[in-house]
Amino acid sequence: MIEKLHWHKDDGPRIEGSRELDCLKVQAPGITRRPEGGFRLFYTAIGPAKPFPACQGYILSAVSDDGLHFEPEPGIRLAPQLEVPYRSRRVLAPSVTQCAEGWRMYVEARGTADRPVVICSAFSKDMLHWTFDDGIRLQSSGGVGAPRYVSLGTAGGRLYYFNSDYGEGGKACGTRISQPVVSAVTTDGLAFAMDPGIRIHDKRSKQDAKGITAAEAIAPTRADDDWIMFYSAWQDVPPGTIVPSHPSDPDTTGSSESFAAASIASDLAGYRSRIFAATSHDGLTWQPAGCVIEGSGYDSNELDAVHAEDMSLIQLDDGRYRMYYAACDTQGNWRVVSATSKQR
Repeated sequence: MIEKLHWHKDDGPRIEGSRELDCLKVQAPGITRRPEGGFRLFYTAIGPAKPFPACQGYILSAVSDDGLHFEPEPGIRLAPQLEVPYRSRRVLAPSVTQCAEGWRMYVEARGTADRPVVICSAFSKDMLHWTFDDGIRLQSSGGVGAPRYVSLGTAGGRLYYFNSDYGEGGKACGTRISQPVVSAVTTDGLAFAMDPGIRIHDKRSKQDAKGITAAEAIAPTRADDDWIMFYSAWQDVPPGTIVPSHPSDPDTTGSSESFAAASIASDLAGYRSRIFAATSHDGLTWQPAGCVIEGSGYDSNELDAVHAEDMSLIQLDDGRYRMYYAACDTQGNWRVVSATSKQR
């Protein structure tokens, strides 16, 4: 297990804004293998070429033979739908798994800011052309998001995701109290039953005081191995900080440039995010194992100086793992970077 708790940051970015579809902000990756070999990286982006004025983000993709050098693919893989209220503004944080007749992608879906975020899914036969499945996979009064799917073999699978708790009355009635990790299981990929309890609590220290943004688990391959989870959490701003409003509800047809700029201004108000690990014997009860990825802060030149979050992992041919994650530097540039687990 120890090799999964120690990581070496790979040089340079895997994906950064390079075209009209993604030049303003790149976040929340999801990695998978291609049937023909190599890797496909799905990621969340926003740019001037967004499909409609109120759109706040969509899913793009890039391919690679070695998992380090990626070539963006043309077009949008999955976009929000203005006519569907619960996914009318943004889809993000893709998690892709193979299913019986193709591939299924789970995404966080957002409507206007008065609506709780939900988890939806889409289906594809080729990983390029995606169609939303009917309905909502998971929802709560406060909102759920950042789904990360892990296969349970013939038993189906489990989604780990955040659950925002605003107390009685839900999101419309107050300030968020907490944002822990919960989970749900499925046998068909569409209908989910929540596991009881909380997988990982937030607010254990100042480093996770603003909640957990994503969590991905790796199931053991041997009976005597533990599960391991990686999760990202935000640290709050220093006391007295005035945080710019996040532009999460642009009911007007404001430009994507203004949306991205206001969002990044909020990101850089003094928040920090880091990636942590936890271990489990059963995938349900978890013990935190400390921070595994972080930048050096606002005085650093690192690509992940301020934020490291929303990771997605894949096992390499030599047994090591590569973690792809969203990173933000001190200038507000968001990219997808990676780190590789160290050998035993």
